[in-house]
Amino acid sequence: MTDIQELLLSRIRDVADYPEPGVMFKDITPLLADPAAFTALTDALAEIVVRTGATKVVGLEARGFILGAPVAVRAGVGFIPVRKAGKLPGATLSQAYDLEYGSAEIEVHAEDLSAGDRVLVVDDVLATGGTAEASVQLIRRAGAEVAGVAVLMELGFLPGRARLEPALDGAPLEALLVV
Repeated sequence: MTDIQELLLSRIRDVADYPEPGVMFKDITPLLADPAAFTALTDALAEIVVRTGATKVVGLEARGFILGAPVAVRAGVGFIPVRKAGKLPGATLSQAYDLEYGSAEIEVHAEDLSAGDRVLVVDDVLATGGTAEASVQLIRRAGAEVAGVAVLMELGFLPGRARLEPALDGAPLEALLVV
């Protein structure tokens, strides 16, 4: 394990039985509160932006906003929020996707992405992969190219990678930590 991985992992708190019994929630708020850890995280994700040649960062609501915006600034690229349905004014593109129980929908402003864009999706956690997969579909529907997906942590015991990799069609999926 690298020094950065050790630092990041040491600032993620486990919260038992949240949001429901039997779930071990990975709380990143201690990491965000630590300037050295938050800077290390931002730098590591910004390096992925540069390495993949991304021209824009998409952050997934809501913690993807917290991580993605400073990453975009650090990398010198634009930031695009992907929101839950009904949260963006004006013309949007939407993408529905299935959850374990039910479905959800995300949206992006159609004019914020174009054919010349290479987009890196940034989020805090890859769990089942549904939201990330829907965001990849949304980016392509907007006419942009997917540069990849980068997350702080992947929950290795869940099938997120297996679900997401076919949708990525060869674009990289990078997790700084696998827990």
